[in-house]
Amino acid sequence: MVITLLAALADTDTTAMLPPGKQTPVRAASVWLVQTTPQFDLYSNGLRIEEQYATFTEPRRYLAFARAHADAVASGGEWRSAPAGIVYHTTESHWTPFEESQNRSLQRAGLGLLEYVSSRHSYHFVIDRFGRIFRIVRESDYANHAGNSVWADDIWIYINLNQSFFGVAFEARSQANPDEPAVNAAQVYAGRVLTDMLRSRYDIPVSNCVAHAQVSVNPANYGVGYHQDWAANLPFAELGLGDNYKLGLPSVELFGFNADALKVVTGPASMAAGLDASITEVRNDAAAQNLPVGRYRGKLQKRYRDAIRALRGKGAYQEYN
Repeated sequence: MVITLLAALADTDTTAMLPPGKQTPVRAASVWLVQTTPQFDLYSNGLRIEEQYATFTEPRRYLAFARAHADAVASGGEWRSAPAGIVYHTTESHWTPFEESQNRSLQRAGLGLLEYVSSRHSYHFVIDRFGRIFRIVRESDYANHAGNSVWADDIWIYINLNQSFFGVAFEARSQANPDEPAVNAAQVYAGRVLTDMLRSRYDIPVSNCVAHAQVSVNPANYGVGYHQDWAANLPFAELGLGDNYKLGLPSVELFGFNADALKVVTGPASMAAGLDASITEVRNDAAAQNLPVGRYRGKLQKRYRDAIRALRGKGAYQEYN
């Protein structure tokens, strides 16, 4: 069911909707590499990463902006190379019923998917429907997974997350069958042990583990959720994370993006809660500056254009379709 977010703002309880980085920290358990071979890597928590489709692009290098100085993005920015977070995707690829009678079709579809994403360097990892984890792009390099995108934590603002965030994709379709989970138990378990390893190895905070729909933006119309994979029902809790759907959207709060309420997936496990909170915050900030919401949002959108200009000027901008 679709809600009209703007009409519901006045009745929204935002007490539990914390901004990025504000939830109680959940430290990742220690996970270490046990064995590495040309075929696979094995980790202490049972994680096994298959290497048959591994490829590389170029070493990660990106410009991050200090959140404390968001108004000065055009003259700021710091070069970084450490991965800052994880974006979860669904592959939206060919969907076959997960049944024993469909074994050959399931294997054929999975093989085709792995060959396709490997040739395009589309993610860092793919979790197939049998719960196997395949490396697509090595961890030190960027992958083509996030496109035009925005996220932020307490300290840094990240724009266009191909470089700064890992891309983890589940072989799934968000809307394949509304009566069934998008992923099965084996995939959820695989996602959990992979997330634990990445968070442990790279000190990634919970608040920087987010769904593609939460970070995806359309600069042409300043819309959020341009890509809708995992707009709802990402199993955050089962992945060992907080309910990150309640997090405010930095694209809205910092850069004036907005949403067409008719396109927002609703329900208790959807990004609608965070979007509601962010729209409310923009309204409050506009009132604090004694500005109409439209004019204040225009100021924020100029901040985004300044950030993109800064990225281009420093050679840190990739063109996206």
